Amino acid sequence: MSDRLATNNLEAFWMPFTANRQYKKAPRLLVSAEGMHYTAADGRRILDGTSGLWCVNAGHCRPKIVEAVRKQVGELDFAGTFQLGHPKAFECAAKLVSIAPPGFDHVFFTNSGSESVETALKIALAYHRVKGNASKVRLIGRERAYHGVNFGGTSVGGIPSNRKMFGTLVSGVDHIRHTHDLARNAYARGEPEHGAELADDLERLVALHDASTIAAVIVEPVACSTGVLIPPKGYLKRLAAICAKHDILLIFDEVITAFGRLGTPFGADYYDVSPDIITTAKGVTNGTIPMGAVFVKGKVYDAFMGGPDDVIELFHGYTYSGHPVACAAAIATLETYEEEGLLTRAAELAAYWEEGLHSLKGLPHIIDLRNIGLIGAVEFDPIPDAPGRRAHERFVEAFNQGLLVRATGDIIALSPPLIIDKRQIDQLFDIFSRVLKTVN
Repeated sequence: MSDRLATNNLEAFWMPFTANRQYKKAPRLLVSAEGMHYTAADGRRILDGTSGLWCVNAGHCRPKIVEAVRKQVGELDFAGTFQLGHPKAFECAAKLVSIAPPGFDHVFFTNSGSESVETALKIALAYHRVKGNASKVRLIGRERAYHGVNFGGTSVGGIPSNRKMFGTLVSGVDHIRHTHDLARNAYARGEPEHGAELADDLERLVALHDASTIAAVIVEPVACSTGVLIPPKGYLKRLAAICAKHDILLIFDEVITAFGRLGTPFGADYYDVSPDIITTAKGVTNGTIPMGAVFVKGKVYDAFMGGPDDVIELFHGYTYSGHPVACAAAIATLETYEEEGLLTRAAELAAYWEEGLHSLKGLPHIIDLRNIGLIGAVEFDPIPDAPGRRAHERFVEAFNQGLLVRATGDIIALSPPLIIDKRQIDQLFDIFSRVLKTVN
């Protein structure tokens, strides 16, 4: 390790979602990347089994994206989008809606998944107000959900560790049950058979609060950050039907599932469900530059367009909404996806991926394996009085053996770049199998 990366120089950075003291005793440093691999500070190549952090769908340092960023930053480094514009923002928006599910014809730009969720929640509340339903102010999330780290997203999120330190959060929020059911669905391949009826928990909250007070329900098509909880067959359709019956907006948080992760452009396409709002980020720029985009249906956008032409319709936005460099990165990313067929490639590899993942069955401490598209999860029985340690130890050992995986609780999540080939899938599971056999 170089002097500039010496351990005593790591202290200034308070790292997010990290056990800082533990990490800084034995840091894992990445210094470059290309294609399917990172390079560590000690020169080792690390196979990326997590697409960076669920975001590098097209692989690392793709020349077209790199060049687009390089060119844009030298041509127009910044232009705001408050009462101004620049061509790249409009071009980017048009390209995004061209691949969106039917009916989604407008996007609002943000800078992250957290901001996309915050934007979607505010749009939902404002929508009902401009429609004359000002009593619809309640937001419904789901237990074990992850919707980013801003106050709105944390409030509708349902991971206790993400919530418990931050007070009462946003008022007027409730949660439906999660869908994780090891007793009935362990080792399911794809969508689990049991649990569609769990969507009916929304009816319980409608009875409790009354539909006249509920603005929106937000769910991830696949709850990935909490450990890859795959919805049971029919669950999302059932949830959508309940929302429609009660005039409740349905928000799909697709920060992870959008842009090909399931083998379709969006999770809404995969599940054949049409929500009202879709949040995205991560894969929109292949992780190259921070960016998010909130997709809304025409009925939502049009509801805001009935007042005088010279009045701002939505008092919301960010300094960097539609940033020129981010837009350039997104356009190049979308072109890369199209040229290489990456938005549907996961569908071609899903069966092979599934066999590789389920080949781990029977290895020590595994209590479940689950998969969908190019996503996988390995769940372990927890060490008594040490939740999360078993997965973390396997994450560290995998890194030491040349594979990057993601530990979340006692679950290892896998989500490789969509450019992965069958040989690399074999390599990934060979390494991880060896890790599982050697770590106590």
